[in-house]
Amino acid sequence: MKRLPIGIQNFKEIITDGYVYADKTEYIYNLVMGAKYYFLSRPRRFGKSLLTDTIAEVFKGSKELFKGLWIYDSGYAFEKHPVIRLDMSNISSDTPDILRTSLASELRKQFLREGIDNTDEVPSDMFKSLIEGLHKKHGQRVVVLIDEYDKPITDHIHNIPAAEENRLVMRGFYGVLKSMDPILRFTFLTGVSKFARTSVFSELNNLMDITMVKKYANICGIPVEDFDKLFGEHIESLKPLEAFQAFPELREAILEWYDGYSWDGVSKVINPFSLLNFFYQEKFGAFWYASGSPKFLIDLIKKNPGAYSNLSKLRISESMLDAADFDKLEATPLLFQTGYLSVKEVVYSGVTPTYLLETPNREVGEAFSKNIIAAFTESGHTGAQNMQFDIDDALRDGDLQKILGILRRLFASIPHNLHVDVEAYYHSIFYAIMNVLGFKMDAEVAVSKGRVDATLELADKVYVMEFKHESCAPDADAEAKKRLYDKALKEGMEQIKGRGYHKKYAGSGKTVFLAAFAFLGRDDIEMASETV
Repeated sequence: MKRLPIGIQNFKEIITDGYVYADKTEYIYNLVMGAKYYFLSRPRRFGKSLLTDTIAEVFKGSKELFKGLWIYDSGYAFEKHPVIRLDMSNISSDTPDILRTSLASELRKQFLREGIDNTDEVPSDMFKSLIEGLHKKHGQRVVVLIDEYDKPITDHIHNIPAAEENRLVMRGFYGVLKSMDPILRFTFLTGVSKFARTSVFSELNNLMDITMVKKYANICGIPVEDFDKLFGEHIESLKPLEAFQAFPELREAILEWYDGYSWDGVSKVINPFSLLNFFYQEKFGAFWYASGSPKFLIDLIKKNPGAYSNLSKLRISESMLDAADFDKLEATPLLFQTGYLSVKEVVYSGVTPTYLLETPNREVGEAFSKNIIAAFTESGHTGAQNMQFDIDDALRDGDLQKILGILRRLFASIPHNLHVDVEAYYHSIFYAIMNVLGFKMDAEVAVSKGRVDATLELADKVYVMEFKHESCAPDADAEAKKRLYDKALKEGMEQIKGRGYHKKYAGSGKTVFLAAFAFLGRDDIEMASETV
């Protein structure tokens, strides 16, 4: 049984020490035999660094390392080239001056390693001199591999002026590459975001973006078709353990948790970081999610809570996935680029693709929802989870009054400074709670005569819900509130019945609950319900 390469991003170490490796060399062959300048966006912890290191070994001529892999028998010549590798995640970027100093320090190490003299001080000049020096020393065109190109910018996305200053530094640095074209053999840049790409590479405008190119959809991650071959023995070793007795179909449970990523809507890949940690720690958990905080995404969603209430029904064009301006960030492209959404299906209208997006798997859906609840309320992770358990019991018992009481407590915990006086805010939090509980909940479900705000299916029950919000003056008396409640609840229930929202479930054998919720504010929630 091969070892698990947890945290190992060095191709040579993985091969020589007998670790599990998903062969990506056919993709690399197609890259190096095709164009000259490439850009790839993938989420963090998805194998970009290992891919970059593998490309480096190809260009170093390390043919014997690839024995048994696709490229070894492909006829590729393994011609040696000097390679420059830069990992921007190792570059300090607190200020533009620190960024320049850290870049210069990294380049000096490479000058010393190659035994090339340098008198330059400006990072872009040093970069140019290093490329020229390597070409002169080795008599071969140079390969440049840059990992996490956007890190000096995305680390400051919460501070737009700081991000902009670092962008200007990096634009000048990357711009060197275009002027070096005659002595470059291959250039490959990776990162998480694409929103910085167009402005950062304004001078390097000949990059081929393979992020959404179908033939490179599986260039990172573990393809589902390779899962059994690579991890079959590991699955069998876990089956006898007591912790997995509740999963008679353990393979399917693993895929439910960690599979589901796609960039073409057809082929699926498994999150390698989470999968490896699952086998190593012998338990299910949100390993990938816990490895990095999505704070800037949470902050963005707080400004537009409706962006979260509809994550399973998003439709977006490829051009919309490139959010280029720091001051015009939108949740959807960032959620996709950072791995919280994946391509469910690609639909073509003429020759232009449209992407249908959804959360990729249980790990991402549950963990992200927990953070949404904790961020929108003052209950914290523990308090929010206890409320979820209570709602779980109430839903299974068909006790809508108990659910109403829990929602009142939950929404009362929303800080005044975070409260958004719109229907989508309440809808978002309720959707997050249901998602965490693992229920099949569809937001804004299409029916023949309209759209349901939310439906929730259990084994023997269906809940059809409508959310209504009415603006209410802070000093409104009880009678005024009652009129608003009556109006909202009547409209909500009439909408469910009048549009036949519940008829979709007629004949299912399940008890169907109709529930209209009326929100006047964080402390004011009422409900009307019927059973059909």
